[in-house]
Amino acid sequence: KAIRNRRANMDVLIALGTSAAYIYSLLVTVLPKVFDGEVYFDTSALIISVVLLGRYFEARAKGRTSEAIKKLMGLRPRTATVIMDGREVELPIEDVEVGQIVVVRPGEKIAVDGLVTDGASAVDESMLTGESMPVDKKAGDQVSGSTINKNGYLKFRATRVGKDTVLSQIIRLVEQAQGSKAPIQRLADSVAAVFVPAVMGVAVLAFLGWYLVGGEAFIFALTAFISVLVIACPCAVGLATPTAIMVGTGKGAQNGILIKSAEALEKACRVRTIVFDKTGTVTKGKPGVTDIVATDGFSRDEVLRLAAVAEKGSEHPVGQAIVDAARGYRLEPTDPESFQTFGGRGVAAKVDGKEVLLGNRTMMNENGIDNGPYEGKIQELEGNGKTVMMMSVNREMAGLIAVSDTPRENASEAIEQLHRMGIETVMLTGDNRRTAEAIAGQVGIGKVVADVLPEDKVKAIIQLQQGGRLVAM
Repeated sequence: KAIRNRRANMDVLIALGTSAAYIYSLLVTVLPKVFDGEVYFDTSALIISVVLLGRYFEARAKGRTSEAIKKLMGLRPRTATVIMDGREVELPIEDVEVGQIVVVRPGEKIAVDGLVTDGASAVDESMLTGESMPVDKKAGDQVSGSTINKNGYLKFRATRVGKDTVLSQIIRLVEQAQGSKAPIQRLADSVAAVFVPAVMGVAVLAFLGWYLVGGEAFIFALTAFISVLVIACPCAVGLATPTAIMVGTGKGAQNGILIKSAEALEKACRVRTIVFDKTGTVTKGKPGVTDIVATDGFSRDEVLRLAAVAEKGSEHPVGQAIVDAARGYRLEPTDPESFQTFGGRGVAAKVDGKEVLLGNRTMMNENGIDNGPYEGKIQELEGNGKTVMMMSVNREMAGLIAVSDTPRENASEAIEQLHRMGIETVMLTGDNRRTAEAIAGQVGIGKVVADVLPEDKVKAIIQLQQGGRLVAM
């Protein structure tokens, strides 16, 4: 292939060297009276075997990475429900066009990128952003293909389809990374472009020198020509980089690390700033109940039990966290007598004949419930990066439940080790600053960049790089 493209590389020299050794050995074996000397069949076979083994290891490492592409492609929905001529029609995802109105029901994947035109829902965008909490969507908001509609009915106008969707761009990035070469590997190829012709020239000069100037026999001069090619065969250079990549990617895989490119692996040792996402990286990625505050007339167990019954029919992660907490206290929630969810605000349920409302400030204000006496405690909990749910029973405040995504058990230790290595740590998240700073303070991360949209995270990384430091995320 290299010869066909008129480009000399290490493969050319390896092929010439091993072929020369094999042909010479064959001549010695077949014509022993004409060619007298040692045979090098074993040398040719060994060099080719080692080179092929290196290629196998490299291909295996790329095969592991291609599994990531297959999983990403598996995230795509296969069909979409589109409104055509006033009725809903199910189309293959490939047939959806920009400008069409797409319908998505609770629990379905959003087919393509678009702009919400009607409806309201919470959308799970964790496959794109890593954030465990669903994002509330209403008319005018952007939605991304392959994210999951949790609990509402949405209509949206398709704005990006096919290869232009966010998921397709991510897949393209991984594919480009697979085909990349380490800088040292590119350097080796550049050297080979000069080295190979030079070796060929020296081999020819050796032949001509011994045959024409030295007056030696043709066979002796040919042996000198072949010897130069065999000795110059750069099997070590050709194998060094693939072997290093194989070992590096293998050790990374053992520790749950996907090496996205050879260049990334080579640069890793020079990293001086590491940027972390918050949810699912520094934290567990799953909210849990951290605080329960009961008002006069209610116990903490009663507040938790009533809230769990009210949330039993909810698919929201906060509701599921409350139900899990109740079960942890052996307060198995029964089914509510009635249940209604209000997107972006909370839930209403009838429990033991009582009207239970559980939600945020907006929910309480809309129902005329006074949470003023507890505002100080609410602000204190929110100041620690927690999501606070307020609960009323029969239109009277009954308690507060705080939910938070807690740090991983080993996060503080990992951050401390990085600091000892002289590496700066930064948290980059789409969460609000108050929540982000609370988590960063718990694990020891010194710098926080919050309220950043997914598409703006690259800009934030570029700003960090402007200080001349090599940045990893």
